[in-house]
Amino acid sequence: MKTTIFTTVGNLARKHGAIDLSQGFPNFEADTKLMQLVTKAMNEGHNQYAAMQGYFGLREIVTEKISTLHGKSYDVEKEITVTVGATQAIFTA
Repeated sequence: MKTTIFTTVGNLARKHGAIDLSQGFPNFEADTKLMQLVTKAMNEGHNQYAAMQGYFGLREIVTEKISTLHGKSYDVEKEITVTVGATQAIFTA
């Protein structure tokens, strides 16, 4: 697989001591409550891959939020996709 621009920029940032804004590398610890909730969800079996379009419940919430904020209506089955990040979104498109 070909090297992505994110890998290239990340390597250049490290080489030159620059701040790498190409990817999300948080410089803080995750909230303890979040870690507990994630652990609980995984222990309850919520640890499988989602559908290719993303988790249905999240897509429903996104659709509702868009409707509330912008008055737009989208089909959750055909027009809403949730990805893990920009790289996946670009390659999926």
